[in-house]
Amino acid sequence: MYSVLTFFLFPLLLLTSDPRTELLQRSIISLENPENLVQITDRAADARIVLLGEATHGTSEFYVWRDRISRELIENKGFNFILVEGDWSSAYRVNRYIRQLPGAPATAAEALEGFNRWPQWMWNNREVLDMVEWLRSYNDGKSAGEKVGFYGMDMYAMWESIGQVTAKAGQHDSRIGNRLQAKYECLTRFGEDHRAYLESVARGGQHCGNNAENALALIREGMGGLAESDPAAWFNLEQQALVVRNAERHYRAMLSGGAGSWNERVDHFKATLNRMLEFKGEGSKGIVWAHNTHVGDARATDMAGAGMRNIGQLSRQKYGAEQVFSIGFGTYEGQVLAGRQWGDQMQVMDIPPAANGSLEALLNTMSPDVFAVHLGEDFAGVFSDPIGHRAIGVTYNPVTEARQNYVSTVWPQRYDAFIFIKNTGVLEALGEQ
Repeated sequence: MYSVLTFFLFPLLLLTSDPRTELLQRSIISLENPENLVQITDRAADARIVLLGEATHGTSEFYVWRDRISRELIENKGFNFILVEGDWSSAYRVNRYIRQLPGAPATAAEALEGFNRWPQWMWNNREVLDMVEWLRSYNDGKSAGEKVGFYGMDMYAMWESIGQVTAKAGQHDSRIGNRLQAKYECLTRFGEDHRAYLESVARGGQHCGNNAENALALIREGMGGLAESDPAAWFNLEQQALVVRNAERHYRAMLSGGAGSWNERVDHFKATLNRMLEFKGEGSKGIVWAHNTHVGDARATDMAGAGMRNIGQLSRQKYGAEQVFSIGFGTYEGQVLAGRQWGDQMQVMDIPPAANGSLEALLNTMSPDVFAVHLGEDFAGVFSDPIGHRAIGVTYNPVTEARQNYVSTVWPQRYDAFIFIKNTGVLEALGEQ
């Protein structure tokens, strides 16, 4: 017969018999004291690329902790730019503001108003505003080469990039500007509606890929002198033209289904990161903010079986695993900003407790409420089996979450470290959303 003491201890004995739990209990770094974060940033310091994830696009705590990590890496570890999962043209407004470039917005809030494409809340929010103000203050008094930059690696603002390419090229050479307008008319005649463009292509209409490619070639052949006289302006112009070309490829790949469209976007992410490191020069070190599905190595998930790659995988393959440090984020329950479907009004939605058997359910059994884990070599054997790992995008339905929002993951192969916050809240969106 069990004693009363044994009865109450029995669940604990079962819990601690799990080698995963035992390893976690030994490895947890409490973040209730934020200064303990240095135990993670010190490990990341020698990498050239630090990838900071998020389990949702609408959770305040993920942005706050990525901000804290980024400040430490910039101030004390030599990192000199942030690249986010946001549009290039919109992020470049922020870059102008924090680097105090000509034509910059007057305030951080004005700079963030450039993120006016749905889902605006991803970047036009109070959490990012605080970071932008800090970046501006950090850059004060520094030379141009010492200033940190802020950039976007996405391409959904293709139409805005078309306008900027033709306007900026036309300022330097009106003939080239006119020729670019003629080439891009193949796309602009659809009134900034990529669905109308795809419907035309699907009905047998001619696609505009060659026009976008030829526009990029025209810029490279006809405006090379700008690269010498104003390298930053040239880099921005060329990147805008790359956004147009690659966005057209991404949209057109939607017609074929499968992983093609996802991979076209990922390849643009990769190319933008590579270009940024090259542009910033020898010794440059970059921080990337993107969803967990982008920063955690896709080869450690069921994404690989679907033929999908991501920037975490491609960065490790190009630069070597020792030059890339990926930090994933997770939550057990809380609230999130999202839409029911693409383009819908944003809503505050409840995140239900994580599914039984998921990574988040396991981590929820640990203490404290906010902690980090460095996924060192000792995790490889203990966490070798795939486990469901929550992923919430800009569209979300809590009712179907258990069926649709978990990615099968070999945890220590996907990330180098992980930050877990048991209960999370929503971003503070700014302006009209």
